[in-house]
Amino acid sequence: MMQLLQETTSYLQHRIGDFAPEFGIILGTGLGALINDVEVEHSISYAEIPNFPVSTVESHSGKLTFGKLAGRAVVVMQGRFHYYEGYTMDQVVFPVRVMKLMGVKKLFVSNAAGGLNPAFNTSDLMVITDHINLQPSNPLVGKNLDELGPRFPDMSDAYNEEMVRQAMVIAEDAGFDLKEGVYASVPGPMLETPAEYKYISIIGGDAVGMSTVPEVIAARHMGMPVFAVSVITDMCTPDRIKKVVLSDILVAAAIAEPKMTALIKELVRIQ
Repeated sequence: MMQLLQETTSYLQHRIGDFAPEFGIILGTGLGALINDVEVEHSISYAEIPNFPVSTVESHSGKLTFGKLAGRAVVVMQGRFHYYEGYTMDQVVFPVRVMKLMGVKKLFVSNAAGGLNPAFNTSDLMVITDHINLQPSNPLVGKNLDELGPRFPDMSDAYNEEMVRQAMVIAEDAGFDLKEGVYASVPGPMLETPAEYKYISIIGGDAVGMSTVPEVIAARHMGMPVFAVSVITDMCTPDRIKKVVLSDILVAAAIAEPKMTALIKELVRIQ
């Protein structure tokens, strides 16, 4: 695995020359418009990158973009990888590990999620303060990559408290509501049954989705601070469950996207 990571890192560093990204950003389902605020210097298709998986989800464009956001050097994943696509956990988090080897200091993650907290509404933003891993595995199972991090990484601060506080101030100053909550990550790709929504709510989930937690585990294993935000694309409380298709999720994400873009852009600027 380290050989593969180093091979990919060397390839990318050769492609981008002396550009040195400080921050990594992962854009979730329907949340690709942030790239319009990036002053792009290099854009590389996943298919061109050695050892990289390729996005199979129609709303994920599959490009690794390097450029400036709010004057800071960033690398942006336009499309992520999911366990439900048939990838291993090592493949799902492979780009995050490459980011670390390229010198990225902090990771920003976005996703689309179903809302379980009755105080939430469709198109709300929720800053993730903690998570519950309901995936069938995680990227640290197996032989530990000692070059990346310890065998037993502490996860009591999976989401950086300082960046959470900064985000709440940014939202207040900008005049929009920003929720906080716990994100539960499930394998998918099917949406949950009403009984499963109830179960996840009972165990402490405020939102549920099919991503993010593997990447966060890998990032924290390597000592990278993480900020993550969910866009609530549908409500999953008993009185508001309805049949949902991808187009509905994309519409709800598009409504919230300008606020999410403004939030991440300002967070990146002040780091």
